[in-house]
Amino acid sequence: MSIRFGVIVFPGSNCDHDAYHVTKHVFGQEARFIWHKESELGDVDFVIVPGGFSYGDYLRSGAIARFSPIMKDVVRFANSGGAVMGICNGFQILCESGLLPGALMRNESLRFACKDVLLRTENNTSMFTSNLEKGEIIRIPIAHGEGNYFASDDVLDRLEGDGRVAFKYCDATGATTKESNPNGAARGIAGIMNEGGNVLGMMPHPERASEAILGRTDGTKIFSSIVHSMVGA
Repeated sequence: MSIRFGVIVFPGSNCDHDAYHVTKHVFGQEARFIWHKESELGDVDFVIVPGGFSYGDYLRSGAIARFSPIMKDVVRFANSGGAVMGICNGFQILCESGLLPGALMRNESLRFACKDVLLRTENNTSMFTSNLEKGEIIRIPIAHGEGNYFASDDVLDRLEGDGRVAFKYCDATGATTKESNPNGAARGIAGIMNEGGNVLGMMPHPERASEAILGRTDGTKIFSSIVHSMVGA
């Protein structure tokens, strides 16, 4: 049995091929692109909303993409229990679509951030993190100008209390410090899940850290968690 991955493509997506390559060629699963103007996802098991600059990030990141025809079916799919992962711009789109709480704002520095960061695994019981240890530190690259996660204190308290924070930015010791936070995100949050645990949004790019030739492989732990959780391999 293999997982049927669907990778959404918007005008301005630039990490769609990365996500396709990792799922199909690195992990040997089925994968296909789904153009944003399609109205149905079709026969898929897992949806990836990839990184990039959908619609040129006009208005604000993800705000226009959420109105693309395919997003109505992505929302339906997720609300019916389907697995969805939004990476970088995909995280922004999932927040704009109401599948995840909060919003992504301009980086605190007001500068585009493109570098490797360290993430501390906050929850290793989800389908996205089961191959990680709780507290495990992984190195994943970021590339964004609007990664500053914001939500009310009540929402942040619920996310943390319910174990829905997947990753936080940290330093080499695992401490969440101002210096280790690349964008000013509230409480150092780098990735969150929905109440059902079937939707993950994260700003760092695991698909860019999934092959030794790229100099980093920590991203494979996220994709292998998904594969193992869904097919038991």
